[in-house]
Amino acid sequence: MHRITPETVCDLFDIVTTRCVEVAHAAALPAHTLMQRAGIATARLAMAIAPHARIVWIACGPGNNGGDGFEAARELQRRGFAPVVTFCGDEARLPADARASLRRAREAGVVIVDEPPAQHDLAIDALLGIGSARAPDGKMAAWLQHMRASEAPLLSIDVPSGLNADTGVLAVNATNASSGDKHSANSKGALPNRYCLSLLTLKPGLFTAQGRDAAGEVWFDDLGCAPTEEAPIATLAGKPLATPRTHASHKGSYGDVAVIGGAPGMVGAALLAASAALHSGAGRVLLGLLDPHAARVDTQQPELMLRKAESLDLSQLTVVCGCGGGTAVRTFLPRVIATAKSLVLDADALNVISLDVSLQQSLEARLRRGRATVLTPHPLEAARLLGVSTSEVQSDRLTAARTLAARFGVVVLKGSGSIVAGSSAAPTINLTGSARLATAGTGDVLAGMVGAALAGGRPALYAAREAVWRHGALADLWPDDQPLTAGGLARRLPN
Repeated sequence: MHRITPETVCDLFDIVTTRCVEVAHAAALPAHTLMQRAGIATARLAMAIAPHARIVWIACGPGNNGGDGFEAARELQRRGFAPVVTFCGDEARLPADARASLRRAREAGVVIVDEPPAQHDLAIDALLGIGSARAPDGKMAAWLQHMRASEAPLLSIDVPSGLNADTGVLAVNATNASSGDKHSANSKGALPNRYCLSLLTLKPGLFTAQGRDAAGEVWFDDLGCAPTEEAPIATLAGKPLATPRTHASHKGSYGDVAVIGGAPGMVGAALLAASAALHSGAGRVLLGLLDPHAARVDTQQPELMLRKAESLDLSQLTVVCGCGGGTAVRTFLPRVIATAKSLVLDADALNVISLDVSLQQSLEARLRRGRATVLTPHPLEAARLLGVSTSEVQSDRLTAARTLAARFGVVVLKGSGSIVAGSSAAPTINLTGSARLATAGTGDVLAGMVGAALAGGRPALYAAREAVWRHGALADLWPDDQPLTAGGLARRLPN
């Protein structure tokens, strides 16, 4: 068993593959082995989370997730704890393994009651796991609300009940049940006292959309089974490798970034992207502002080389286009897409492309030519490019990112658990970052960081992964007594 951290490298598997893996391993082991191992693993983590707990409430559901809960109760009972089990289901309709585990729990002296205890020191959610597509309702929803509103730690077995293990979307009633949650996110963006033990495989829904808040701190136990040879649906890429600079290098070794954006009233967005590229180690940063009345020099950052956007030789440059571009960026996009050596498209560039079929076709042609291209949409921008609603994008972020990547190149779908997808390899889900990044300009900073990585010679997919990880890691390490601003984020970037 190990805890999943932003540094973890691991494959993620969907529900269909997980079920196939479970069936294969169960067939090779004595009956009930996997469920018993799941119970032991859950009990071990529960004791680590709340070693002095007097009352452990375990809410068990009508399927095998409930069986895992019965086994956990049995193990805790054996080890001197006082588990109280509530069962929401029909015993006669339990799967065979779960029914056997219920019998074993009773034989061990576990108390099974109809209503939750008045107080508890630890709650264990063993209601649904990956086993239900419906929203929890009735007694089950009420129990979930009670657990999530309590100050006591909450441990979910496999996935939090009501969470789609593939997409990270909470079912409607589960969301309503969690609306009574008294907790608020801490400065690092995580809800306190939330834990999840993923069993046999790691599921992507734990790490994106609403999954990160619902799951909290994620642990993984493979139940003693060999890694599957099935293809993962996504991966956790972990911390990028450090790439120290050699002594025998110069500014030309790290490439030139040109930022094109900053229409009237939005110059700050382009300045933030340029500042981020500069502080991320680009050899030179050129800034083509689209506001004709903007200053010709940034006295706070004289390293930035201000140029007229139309004068730039894009064929030799990594171009970051769209930050604060407004409608003025439309004039430049055909040439940018056709000629830029490497390209990062963000913000208004994406909005313009979403409305122009010819630009979309040019971007597709650029992908066919093998020209490095990275798009960095937030969910609304992704929805516009796909011609769907934002809620449709958020309902299946992995599919949205893969669909865009297949058409246009590498895509960074920003949000909780940002997804980086290319046209071939499995997408990655990034585990750094928090709600502190939900402030104006941080997306422009990310675009500049991607541009610097591209200019330094990274392949597009790796440039995007590296920049996204570092961007989030800076937010995670931000001092608690200082507000995070985009300008401060850009200036704090290590070369």
